[in-house]
Amino acid sequence: MTHQTVGHAPAGDRAGPLADCPDGALVPPNPEPLCPVDVTLAALGGRWTPLVLREFLRRGQATYSELSAALPALSDKVLSDRLAQLTGAGVVERHRTPGWPPRVRYVLTGRGRALEPVVHSMWEWGTAQRDVHG
Repeated sequence: MTHQTVGHAPAGDRAGPLADCPDGALVPPNPEPLCPVDVTLAALGGRWTPLVLREFLRRGQATYSELSAALPALSDKVLSDRLAQLTGAGVVERHRTPGWPPRVRYVLTGRGRALEPVVHSMWEWGTAQRDVHG
C-alpha cells in the first residue's frame, strides 16, 4: 500500500528537485529516511526542535541553562529530549568540561550551520503568514 498525499501531482507531472524522492522512500517502515525532506524532518521533527536550533544559530553554542532561559515555556524533559535528538543527528555536539560541578556546553556543528537557510525560510514564511493573518 502506498501513501497518497493530497495535492501531489502524478509521478509523470513532477518537475524540479522535489521529484528526486522516490515514492517508495515514503512507504514505512524504512529504518533510515530515504527522502531528503524526511531526512530533514528526522533532524528537526518534534515540537520545539526548530526553536532550539534557532537559539544555536543565534549563539553558536549554549549551556542547558541558557537554552532553558531563552525558551521558558519549554519543559526540562522536552529540552533534554530535543538536545539528545539534535546531538544524535549531528546538528550539535555535547562538550563536557571536567570539574565539580561538571559543565556541559552544546556547540553547533557544520551540519547544524547548514540548516540555517531552512530556519531562515521558516522565519520568512512565518513572518508573511503572521502579517497576513495578524
